[in-house]
Amino acid sequence: MSFWRRSANPLEAAPPGGRLAGAGGPGEPAPPAEMSDEQLLDAVAGRLVRMRLGVAAVFFLESVKPLSFVGSQALVFLQPFVEAFLSVGSYRRFAHLMEDRKNFERLIQRVEALDEELRLREKREKQERKRRQAEDKARRGAAAGAEPPGGSGEKA
Repeated sequence: MSFWRRSANPLEAAPPGGRLAGAGGPGEPAPPAEMSDEQLLDAVAGRLVRMRLGVAAVFFLESVKPLSFVGSQALVFLQPFVEAFLSVGSYRRFAHLMEDRKNFERLIQRVEALDEELRLREKREKQERKRRQAEDKARRGAAAGAEPPGGSGEKA
């Protein structure tokens, strides 16, 4: 028997319970969620915002919203490449969620909210940093102004 005949059907070559087991198909329910839908959408939105992709993600999601079902099928196609970032169960659940446009909108809203929170937090931190720098500068100026103009304050 040649190599090609033995491996013609990849499902036969897969070990029982292996990688291809439970891959799902049309009409099969989504795998049980490891986390709730909201938690999963929050996790994805949070990761996008932490990677500074909030605006790009919103732009992309808004532009492909009419193709949500096709996009979810593309996610299924890309699963082997994305497994490095997400667990298989949550990735499948995410692909299932993206079939519905309402979930696209929920994800967009969550990304926008988290991006706004990050922007406001960074703005507060920047203002606080500037305030501390101004205080330090004033303190150094006051300390330098207290010394007599001879340097170390000792009389000759």
